[in-house]
Amino acid sequence: MLLSRLFNALPEKIFPIRNDFKISGIHYDSRQIKPGNVFVAIRGHNVDGHQYVNNAIKNGARVLVVESIQSTPENIIQIKVDDSRKALALLAARYYDNPSDHLCVIGITGTNGKTTTAYLIENILVAGGYTTGVITTIEYRYKGKIFPNPLTTPESLDLQQIFFQMKTNGVTHVIMEVSSHALDLYRVYGCTFNVSVFTNLSQDHLDYHKNMDHYWTCKKRLFLPPLSIKDSFSVINCDNSYGKQLSGDVSGKKILVGLTDHHQIYYKQHDHSLSGITGTVITPNGKFHLSSSLTGLHNVQNILCATGAAIALNIDMLSIEQGISETRFIPGRLERITEASDRYVFVDYAHTPDALENVIQAIRQFKTGRLITLFGCGGDRDRTKRPLMGKVAASLSDFCIVTSDNPRTESPNQIIDDICAGIPDQYPYKIEPDRQKAIQLAVMQSQPDDVILIAGKGHETYQILQDRTIDFDDREHARMNIKSLYA
Repeated sequence: MLLSRLFNALPEKIFPIRNDFKISGIHYDSRQIKPGNVFVAIRGHNVDGHQYVNNAIKNGARVLVVESIQSTPENIIQIKVDDSRKALALLAARYYDNPSDHLCVIGITGTNGKTTTAYLIENILVAGGYTTGVITTIEYRYKGKIFPNPLTTPESLDLQQIFFQMKTNGVTHVIMEVSSHALDLYRVYGCTFNVSVFTNLSQDHLDYHKNMDHYWTCKKRLFLPPLSIKDSFSVINCDNSYGKQLSGDVSGKKILVGLTDHHQIYYKQHDHSLSGITGTVITPNGKFHLSSSLTGLHNVQNILCATGAAIALNIDMLSIEQGISETRFIPGRLERITEASDRYVFVDYAHTPDALENVIQAIRQFKTGRLITLFGCGGDRDRTKRPLMGKVAASLSDFCIVTSDNPRTESPNQIIDDICAGIPDQYPYKIEPDRQKAIQLAVMQSQPDDVILIAGKGHETYQILQDRTIDFDDREHARMNIKSLYA
């Protein structure tokens, strides 16, 4: 692409470029720069890309996008912008020919339920005969290809490249999770969303956002211009105060969902157990029979959100019903370890007070034995939620084991102390910082008919320690200990 055409994407007035030439790529990581590339220097929380301008030039960068002019050789073109993250997003969209304009993009945001809702929408669209691409916390995938995804929502350049690959491979609909970080850091800037879905909001990420107002403000951006275009639909779960507020703040086409008939899409004649959910879902386009192996009222809300997105896209009732019923389980979301034949063992990603409460409440309704909850909290993250999670687990479980999650650079023992500050005196619990031993302890302490909930890491196959990342999968450790129990 000609440099002049690329930079026409920016709102800044760029002086005419002499000796216009074709650029061969864009990067924000100086280590990936190749001859003829554009280097965009973005300021991160720990690293400032402007410090790596000379490395980028050494590797062949001919053009720099910067927020402040750098000392460079005279032959290097520098484009000064107000916000290099915004610039990166707009340049990436232009470089890949604005792929989101050629796709139907469904964005899902909220504290909890994003991944489950994404899987449900995917299966509904597949049942309707559409070719889908999915970008989730777990992975991104399309046309049988699966790729690891280190961020819930990729950086803007990577996201536009993924969109381009999906479009080139015949994908028509993309379902993606949109995190509050992505909205605040302009990772989805330059994208257009046909359907935006709001699941819920509760305390999380306050290490980054500092307060709930900023967290909420970031989430709302998905439902407002320029991300939400004229004919976009907003699908909003109104079974929480933030959803009710959003429904009043958003103009344009809206589909409101909830558990009561006050909403356009709701659920009635219901029955649910640890084995699944049945009932009837009412929509503006008709009703269908709900039969799902997912469990808990929080998953009913996820199903209603997915149904709302399908109605917005005018998907037929049969495809909606089929897609939901074929969503057997979501990796690490109340995923049952089936090797336990005389007790229930679940692994779940719940890592916020609200998510943990929802999952435990889903289990409590049907348990006949004790509920043993094993959990921890991540290091270098919101400390204020730790005692709240301790309080939730202790108030709703028969026994708790407090352990390590992903401690990162923090002391596991300090994190555990923060959690235990919320556990009432006299409540029976144990501390085992070694997560492997904690899972073994939970299994060995269980009796027939008990339920074990292993919470916090869900689908993750690693554990982040201070000096290294190790292989660690809660599901595998649970299976190993269950097999030992029956040996």
